[in-house]
Amino acid sequence: MNWNDASFVTSFGSLSQLPAPEKVEIAISGRSNVGKSSLINKLLNRKALARVSSVPGKTVTINFYEVGDIYIADLPGYGYAKTAKGLKRSWSDLIGGYLVSDRELELVVQLIDIRHAPSEDDLSMIDFLIDNEMPFVIVFTKADTVAHWGTSVTTQADGSRAVVTLCTRIKTDRPSSRFPASGC
Repeated sequence: MNWNDASFVTSFGSLSQLPAPEKVEIAISGRSNVGKSSLINKLLNRKALARVSSVPGKTVTINFYEVGDIYIADLPGYGYAKTAKGLKRSWSDLIGGYLVSDRELELVVQLIDIRHAPSEDDLSMIDFLIDNEMPFVIVFTKADTVAHWGTSVTTQADGSRAVVTLCTRIKTDRPSSRFPASGC
């Protein structure tokens, strides 16, 4: 598969618009402004395939990108405080509905900002993935900004706390043979 031969396919703003799955899908999930689009661009060796914004809450649809026989689904971000409650609920329904729908979803890549302890929304998403027995990996983002601004004790503590919080939650709160905690 040629990862450089990627293209934007389409966007969907409601579950009723989603077509039947045609290919294996990998979903990219995380809070608003955590770096989902930047990760997609980096993985696919493109500068502007996925739209990147410094303003949180810009992705309001599920955006599909095609790479060979795989679709990458860029999910709307969650947790943006300045969004109306009705719109937040709509995004939550869209994300949750997509994840539990009958799709060929092989993996959810859950992004967490390493500069901060995981938010309640991050922890709720991980609980959702575990409760629904969905295969996922956690990717910590924003490490490049930590290096750029200099490493502070607070940043190191928040990053360490993020890893410990997530590993502890996965190990003790939700034991599952499908998600062994040996990697933490």
